[in-house]
Parts: sequence; C-alpha cells; structure tokens
Amino acid sequence: MENLSNIVVFNLSGLNEIRSHKYVFFAFTLLFYLLITFLNLTLTATILLEKSLHEPMYIFICNLSVNTLYGTAGFYPKLLADFLSDTHVISYAGCLIQAFVIYSSVMCEFSNLTVMAYDRYVAICKPLEYHSIMNNVTAQKFVLILWILTFCEAMIPILLTLRLPLCGSQIDKLYCENWSVVKLSCVDTTVNNVYGYFFVIAHIAQALFIVYSYIQIIRECLRSSEGRSKFMQTCVPHLITLINFSVTTIFDIIYARYASRNTPQTLRNIMAVEFLVIPPLLNPLIYGLKLTRIRVTVKRLCNKTVDSHTVHR
Repeated sequence: MENLSNIVVFNLSGLNEIRSHKYVFFAFTLLFYLLITFLNLTLTATILLEKSLHEPMYIFICNLSVNTLYGTAGFYPKLLADFLSDTHVISYAGCLIQAFVIYSSVMCEFSNLTVMAYDRYVAICKPLEYHSIMNNVTAQKFVLILWILTFCEAMIPILLTLRLPLCGSQIDKLYCENWSVVKLSCVDTTVNNVYGYFFVIAHIAQALFIVYSYIQIIRECLRSSEGRSKFMQTCVPHLITLINFSVTTIFDIIYARYASRNTPQTLRNIMAVEFLVIPPLLNPLIYGLKLTRIRVTVKRLCNKTVDSHTVHR
C-alpha cells in the first residue's frame, strides 16, 4: 500500500448517506445540543450558587456536568458544521484534538463515577467517619487529581499515534477517535495495542471497585431502614447514571473494534454516538428530578428569577 504519511486531512464518511436530509438533521442536532447545554449549565449553576449544596456528593455531580459540557463541545460543533457542508473533512491536528477531548471526557466521567461510588460507600457503610474521610476539600482534591490523571491517560495514546505513518485518510465515523486513526497505520501498532489492553485492564479494575462498593452498600442497606432510605435517595440516581454510561460506552467499544463494513451506516452511527447523546441528556435530568435538594433549589432559583423580572417590569 502506498505510504501516505504526509496526510493533512481526514475524510469523515459517517454522514454520506444523509446528505439529502442534512438540514433536518442539523435542526434536530442543534436543538438537542442546546438542550444538553441548558440542562447541564442549569445543574452546574444551581450547585455553584447554592451554598447548602457545597458538599462532596454535589461537587462530584457538578463535575459530571462540567465534564459533559467539555466532552460534547468536542463533538457537536464539528458535527453541526459538517451537516451544512458538502465536504466532511477534518485536519490531522483537529482529528487528534477531537479524539483527545472526547475520550478524555469519557475517562473523566468513568473516574468521576468511581469516586462517587466510593463517596456513597463511605456515607452509608461508615456514616460516623464520613466527615473525617470525605469533606469539601477532599472532594475538590479528588476532582483535581482525576482531571490530571485523565488528561495524562488520554494524552499517551495520542502521542503514540503521532509517531505512526499512515496509509489512508478515510475515517468511517461521524467524528475522529484514536483507534480509527491507528487502523490507518502502515506499520506495526503493537505498542498502541498494548497500551489499549492496559487501559482496558485499568478500567475493569475501576469497574470491580464500583461493584465491590455497591455490594457493601446493599449489604448495609438491608440491615436498616435508614440505610435503605439513603440508598434510594442518593445511590439509585448514581446507579442509573453508571449503567447508562456503561452500556453506551460498551456499544462504542464494540463498534470501534468489531463493527463490520457490511453493517448499515445508520446503525453504525447510532452505536458510535450513543455515549455522546444519551448520558449528556439523561444525567442532569436524573439528578435534577431524583435528588430532592437539587430539585427544590432549582425551583426556588427559578421563582426568584421570575419574581425579580416581574418587579423590574
């Protein structure tokens, strides 16, 4: 195969089959992105403005929404621009930046959910020790550390990919992701694959920790009505978010690694973007509707805004 390692742009072929309806898809995608942005900004602002919500659990929820805004910013603006364009291309640098943003966001979300599982484990299984183990300063340190580790974890595969000469420029997705670029390489990619396996093992370990935490939480909840009440109020939203995120991410991994070119393009697109569509929309709704303190605070802040607007009129 001819060496094309001087490639400066990639072609994204995921939108090829919907050119005739691109304006309809643009309108729906724009509305969807605006809704995601509004919901997550609302949740973030509510937690930041309400001092009574400055507690570890809500700090982690706030970080979840901030991360959602960060991750979706790496996907939706480019997708919207592609809907309005007849050529769906992205520069080599832009491709790697998009891959970094999207997957650092995914890894940050999973790490954040892991820390939230630990927070709930301490709150329910060790309630008398909770404030000595987990406080606002500790939560802020957790958030800072997981962002640093996430950026480092996401940067390594990008650096490994930069050294690869490429023999193609066609990416069969709606967006750039690292594995799609690696598959275009002209040379052996064993190092990239080894890091990929290390990455998978590390996150399996996180998943096992989450499972262990919830086994302990459920055991504790079975012993008392107070524990069951805490579980229903604070753990159920987290579990729904975790399951939602895990299922959609697994779909993306299956698509990236094993999807056949014979699979219909529409199905491949759905599998590829589920984790960028479903969790960003459902997470703020789950926490906003299920957690009473957030729901009450949002209503109160909305009423204050309406009353203030009425007085000024």
